[in-house]
Amino acid sequence: MIIIITPDELKRISKPTREDGRAPDEIRPIKIEAGILERADGSSYLELGGNKILVAVYGPREAQIKRLQRPDRAVIRCRYNMAPFSVEERKRPGPDRRSVEISKITAEALRPALILEKFPRSVIDVFIEVLEAEGGTRCAGITAASVALADAGIPMKDMVVACATGKVNGKIVLDLSEEEDKSGEADMPVAILPRNREITLLQSDGNLTEEEFKEALNLAIKGCLKINKIQKEALKKKYGE
Repeated sequence: MIIIITPDELKRISKPTREDGRAPDEIRPIKIEAGILERADGSSYLELGGNKILVAVYGPREAQIKRLQRPDRAVIRCRYNMAPFSVEERKRPGPDRRSVEISKITAEALRPALILEKFPRSVIDVFIEVLEAEGGTRCAGITAASVALADAGIPMKDMVVACATGKVNGKIVLDLSEEEDKSGEADMPVAILPRNREITLLQSDGNLTEEEFKEALNLAIKGCLKINKIQKEALKKKYGE
């Protein structure tokens, strides 16, 4: 008996896809726009799969609260918030433990890229509003916030870009969807400065062997470099070459 395998079938067999049809190293459809809010100093809008995120940046401006002032640098403050209508089950308005945690790690992930020494006794406020959520909102928020900071003209050593990897059905995959995040065995958000691959955020939830961890980290960095190109394209679209 002769079995004939078509090119499409061969591709499917050699490179298995996930439930949404993506290859293991494929990110969801992504769109980034810079400078969409007139009254903010900097802003951006990002869509990643089913995620829709709006970011506004204000500052640098003088810190009115003295205890926030640093004589040698500016302070960056981030507020991550999920709109009540962003998820299927309506979320209670206002901050919760998760949003407070993500706000803190977002500021920490962005800080290494910013030249804060130029603005002593100042504050830079970053507001991240999740309009629709579909897994990976912290990475999407960091990526969008970096574009908004660049749009605000804040001096930066490099952009910050974030992407998550994880383990689903025993395989390491890139950019987990909400369902993969819930059902998978591990989730690892990563943020980097693309130019020198410096890691500014690395979290891991779940069980990974040493080899799986290395594979997941390398895949996350590759994903970040892909997304960084789209960040740059968004800024070029607004400001030209």
